[in-house]
Amino acid sequence: MAAHIAPTRLSRQADAFAGVRRRNKLVRRLAREHSQAARRSFQIAFLVLNLYLGATFYLWVRQFEGARRMVSERPPGVEGWLPIAGMMNFKYWLVTGSVPRVHPAAMFLLLSFVAISVFFRKAFCSWLCPMGTTSESLAALGRRMFGRNLRIAQGGDLALRSLKYLLLGFFVWAIASMSAPELGAFMHSPYALIADVKMLNFFRHLDRTRFIAIGILVIASALVENFWCRYLCPYGALLGLASIFSPMRIRRSPSACIDCAKCSRACPADLKVDKLVTIQSAECTGCMECVAACPAEGALGMHLRRTLVPAWVMATGIVLVFGGVVGYAKASDHWRTHISPSFYQELIPAADQVVHPMPGDASLK
Repeated sequence: MAAHIAPTRLSRQADAFAGVRRRNKLVRRLAREHSQAARRSFQIAFLVLNLYLGATFYLWVRQFEGARRMVSERPPGVEGWLPIAGMMNFKYWLVTGSVPRVHPAAMFLLLSFVAISVFFRKAFCSWLCPMGTTSESLAALGRRMFGRNLRIAQGGDLALRSLKYLLLGFFVWAIASMSAPELGAFMHSPYALIADVKMLNFFRHLDRTRFIAIGILVIASALVENFWCRYLCPYGALLGLASIFSPMRIRRSPSACIDCAKCSRACPADLKVDKLVTIQSAECTGCMECVAACPAEGALGMHLRRTLVPAWVMATGIVLVFGGVVGYAKASDHWRTHISPSFYQELIPAADQVVHPMPGDASLK
């Protein structure tokens, strides 16, 4: 036996000296991997929810524009599309201890998404966000049409990724520079009261410039996977920074890894999963596509410290955090915006003429 072992040891020493790493033998994973089925279900459900909220909100707005009465109440869930309002309300709440009565759902939805990121990586982006779902679908369409998505060189990729952090920094600076009275005055300005309506009108009343801008984003998202999410979304930048504090990490076991690099090719954030033991990047969205692509038993998985976290635990945790925060907001009567219908009747028909207050505006003093 000694004669048999000696050459093996010698060959390993020779490989180590030559800088060659022997690939581990594949122990194929037998259990079915459910993460992507669970994630797709969440994406579809949240997309349908947002389409329902959007349609209901549109019908509610039309009532104030002369259409017959169709929806009795404004759906507060549309405030999830007002992250800046959520950030402003959060600062106001921190400074004054009072939850604003205008767009309070925006703050609680923001808090729920940040909490999900702290516990489950940037999972909002890959499990819930309708923009993320749309971006993924466009990238898949691009692969079907052109055979693959484009990969931007590392230097250009890093430079472009900085844009979303610069945008986030601008919004944080602007909000941080406002006092509580200024925040309160702004939130009760005509512009802030119907910020959701103006957002709706942005898409309802597309001019040539807006149409071209949206067209460019659609084409870019088909060519480059997650173009908007990776380079331009300040919301994603905020959640990515929050996810750095998450105890959950994608972990790779070098002893089980066969160095096939399928995980890196599957990663929508273009992270080099096969070169790392623990993925700590703020760009990791917790989508677990790398885990689904890995063929080796025990080589890759989402871990809490060193404990493997199955996809159903991720899914359950996301539901509990989101449902818990929203449930608290509803139970404490901090969910609905309390504005008289007479204000809406006055402002909504003239929404396109309502302008953003400028710094120093007397109305904000």
